[in-house]
Amino acid sequence: MMDVTETEVTPPNSASLGEAASGRGEPISNDGENDGGDDDDDDLYYIPERRPSLDLGPTPMDTSHWHNIDQALSPALSYSSMSSEQDTDKMEMDSLPTRVQFERSGSFSSCYTLDSDDCEIRIPKVKSEEEVVSEPSESPEVLEDISEFRHPSVTVAFTFKVICNTLKKLTEGDLNTFKTMLWKRYPQAFITSPQGMDMLDLVDRLLECYNLEMSLQITRNLLLEMGLKKMVDYMQISCFRNEVRHGLCEILKEKYSEVDEDFSAQGEKRPFDDVFTKPYITSTCNNGPNIDHEIMTIDKLSTNRDPGKEIPTKDILNPELMQKLNVRFMLIIGAPGSGKSMVVRKIILDWIEERAHKHVGFLFPLPFRELKQFEGLQVSLLDIIQKLYPPTIKLKEEDFRSEDCKIMFIFDGLDEYPEKIDMDNAELLSNPVHVSHLNVIVVNLLRGRLLYRGLFIVTTRSQVKRYVPWDTHCDEIELRGFHDPDKEDYFQRKFKDPDQAARVIEYINSSKTLRIMCHLPLFCSLVADECQAIFREKGTQAELPRSITYMYTKLLLLLIRQRRKFRVPDTSPENERDFLIKLGKLALSMLEQCNFKITKTDWKESGVSEEEAVLHSGLCIHYTTKPYVLYQEKVLSFIHPTMQEYLAALYAFLSFTNQTKNLFDQQRKINLKVMLGKGTDYMELYKSAVDKSLTFEDGRLDMFLRFLFGMAIKPNVELLQPFCTSPVKWPTFVEDAAALIKKKLRENLHPGRNDNLRHCLEELGLPSSQAASS
Repeated sequence: MMDVTETEVTPPNSASLGEAASGRGEPISNDGENDGGDDDDDDLYYIPERRPSLDLGPTPMDTSHWHNIDQALSPALSYSSMSSEQDTDKMEMDSLPTRVQFERSGSFSSCYTLDSDDCEIRIPKVKSEEEVVSEPSESPEVLEDISEFRHPSVTVAFTFKVICNTLKKLTEGDLNTFKTMLWKRYPQAFITSPQGMDMLDLVDRLLECYNLEMSLQITRNLLLEMGLKKMVDYMQISCFRNEVRHGLCEILKEKYSEVDEDFSAQGEKRPFDDVFTKPYITSTCNNGPNIDHEIMTIDKLSTNRDPGKEIPTKDILNPELMQKLNVRFMLIIGAPGSGKSMVVRKIILDWIEERAHKHVGFLFPLPFRELKQFEGLQVSLLDIIQKLYPPTIKLKEEDFRSEDCKIMFIFDGLDEYPEKIDMDNAELLSNPVHVSHLNVIVVNLLRGRLLYRGLFIVTTRSQVKRYVPWDTHCDEIELRGFHDPDKEDYFQRKFKDPDQAARVIEYINSSKTLRIMCHLPLFCSLVADECQAIFREKGTQAELPRSITYMYTKLLLLLIRQRRKFRVPDTSPENERDFLIKLGKLALSMLEQCNFKITKTDWKESGVSEEEAVLHSGLCIHYTTKPYVLYQEKVLSFIHPTMQEYLAALYAFLSFTNQTKNLFDQQRKINLKVMLGKGTDYMELYKSAVDKSLTFEDGRLDMFLRFLFGMAIKPNVELLQPFCTSPVKWPTFVEDAAALIKKKLRENLHPGRNDNLRHCLEELGLPSSQAASS
C-alpha cells in the first residue's frame, strides 16, 4: 500500500471542500506529516484540500495510484421522532414538522456529495499534540435526512439564527464543551478543531456540511448529552413559534401586500411596495393644519412652533427608543387622508420581510373596523386574535407572556370605535384568556394592564378628548402627509406609463392650490383616479380639467361616505345636509373676519358638535395652542384653509338653491321676485358675490369666489345634487357668468383681483388660453 504522506500532497492555492461551499473554511494544517500514531487512529478521517479534476499543464495528471484509495461512504439514513416523552409532557408539539431528532449508530456520516472522484477521500488524520483529544466512546451519529418533511418556515436564515441564539445562551465553558463534542462526533465536518472558531464561523460550517434539519438535529442532540434541557426547550419553542409566525405572515401578506383604492374605477390591485411613498411623520404634535395658501399668507396658528424631528416608520417603537424612553405605547395622530392606514400597512409589511421591528415576535393588526364584529359578545383577547388569525390557535397563554417574545398590537382607526372608552372605570382585566366585553379588553390593553409586556401602536384622527389618560406613559407623533418631492414620487409610482405620470405632475404644478392640497395622500389618490379615467377615455394627450372645485367636491363626498359607513351609519341625508349648512355658515363667518381658528364660542353659536366635525366628518382637526407661556387652549381648525373656503361657498350655493337666499344681498328682494312668479335668478347671487369679493384687497374671498363659480358647472352640480332639495336648472348660466367676469376685467377697477377673476373663468370650464386673454 502507498505511503500515507503521498496522499497528503495537494496543489498550491487549492481550496478545501468547505471553502468551496462558503469561502469561510479554515486553512489545512500541515503539522501532522509524520505517520507515527496508534493503529486506532486509522479510524479517524478528515477531508483534505480539493484537487483539480483536470491538470491543464503539459503533463497529464498521474492517477495510476488512485485505485488504492477508497471513497467516503454515503450517509446512512434512518427515521425517528424528535419528541421524547419528557418533551411531550412539557410541550404539545407532536405535529410540528420542524421537530427533528436522530439516533445513535455506528455508521459513518459525511457532508460531501460531489461527483468528482477526488472530492472525497478517506485519509488517516495525523494529529498534532495540540489536537490530541480523548477518543469518543461511541461512533459518529447517524443523521436522518427528512428534507421532504421540511416546513416552509425552516429557512437558512432562521436555522442560522436559532442555532446562534441558542449557543449564545451557553456559558463559555459549556460552549467549549459543545465544540469539543462536535469535534469528536463529527470530525469529518471540520479540518481542524473548532475550538478556535467564533460562533458565526462554527454555525456557518455546520450548515455547509449538513442540511437544515440535520444541523438542528446535531445541535439538539449534543445539548441533550450535555444535560442542557432548557436550551433544547428553547430551540423547540423557537421552531414552534416560527411556524406560527409563518402562518400569520401568510395571512398578513394576503391582506396587506396589495393595495386597491375603493374609489378606483378599475379596481386594479398592485403590490404595496410598488406604490408606497414615504410620508412625513414628525416627533411633535399640535402642529395645526397645513396653512400654505395660494393667495394669502396665514400666520402660524399659535401651535407648536417646533417642527420636530422627522421619524421613519422603522423607528416607531424600535428597541433603542423603548430602552431610552421606556415607551411601549405609540399614538399616531393625523388629519383625515394623511396616510395613517398607509403607515400601518408599511409597518406590517416591513415586519413580515424582517426589514424592521426584528425584535417583535408576533404582530397583530386589530383595526377597529374589524373589532366591531365582537361588540356585544363575551370574548377574550385570545378569542379575538384566533378568530382574525387562525394560525395562532397553536399559541398558549405563556407565549403571550414570554419575556423573549415581544408582541405588537396595531389598533388602526381609534376614532372609528363607537363605544365610549372609559379609561378610569372599566373593570380590571389582566389575563388574555378571561372573557369580557370588547370595551373592557380595549381599555385594559391601552392601559397596559393586559399583556403588560406588549407593544401598542394606535392611529386616530386628532382628538376632541384625549383617549389616553394623563397617567398612561405613551409617546405621541403626528402624521403630516407628503413633502413636495414625495407628491411627485407618488404619481410616478401610481402611473405605469411615464408619459401619463409626467402629464399629471405638470397638471398639479400648474395650480398652486392643487399642489398644496396634494400633501394629503387621499387627495393625491382622487386626482390620480380622475386623471386615469380621462386617459382611458380620451388618451394620454387629453386636456385635464382646469376646475379645482370638482376635486374638492369629490374629497368632501368621500369623507361624508366614510362618515356614513363607519362612524354614523344611521344618519339621514337631511341630517348630512343640515350639518354641512351649519358648518359652511361658520366657515363663511370666519372667512369674512379672516379668521382660521375656531374657538369654543364659535362652536356654541354654530350648533355643530366638536365630535361631529372632527371625528365623524373629518373636515376639522383638533389641537392645542399656546398663546402664552403658562396657558394652553384647545381649539379647532378646518383641515386646510381652502376647505374652509370651499365649505363657505357650498353654504352660499345651497342657501340660494334650497332657500332662494342670497347671502350677499337683501333677503326681501329675492323673496319678492319669487312671489311675483319670476323665478330665481342665479346671476343675482354671482353678481353680488363678485362685488363682495372685490371689496377685500387682501383677497380673503378670492378662493371662495372660485369655488362658488366652480359649483355651477354641470359635473359638479351632479355630484352635489343629493344636498339640493330641488333640481338645479340654468342652461345659460356658464355664458352669463363668463360675460359677467369679462365685464369686470374690462372695467379693471380692481387690478389686484384680475388674476383671480381669470381663474374663475377656468372654474367655469373655459379653455386656459381664453381665460388668459380675457
